[in-house]
Amino acid sequence: MQLGRVVGQVVASVKDPSLEGLRLLIVQGLDEQGGAVGKPFVAVDAARCAGPGDVVYLCMKRDAAIALGDKPPVDAAILGYVDEVAVETEPGGPVRIVGRKDARQGR
Repeated sequence: MQLGRVVGQVVASVKDPSLEGLRLLIVQGLDEQGGAVGKPFVAVDAARCAGPGDVVYLCMKRDAAIALGDKPPVDAAILGYVDEVAVETEPGGPVRIVGRKDARQGR
């Protein structure tokens, strides 16, 4: 699983028939603190309701295809929303809560 923030949408007039009715969204990967990781990539909206600015969790590669019924040719699938992330500041130390609003702003 991976965290990400939806930063855009892809419009495709022609796509694989198994993807009909599913939106393609551009996602920026996030670390556990809400900071950007790597380059943005395209993911299929398996949750069917993600939108710009939403912090989401995704599965990648073969797991993404399985999440969509093991038929479509996909590398990333959005499975749901993230409301907050709890992160230990050090092993066994206090836990910092990264809320949805904080995660969107990359804090």
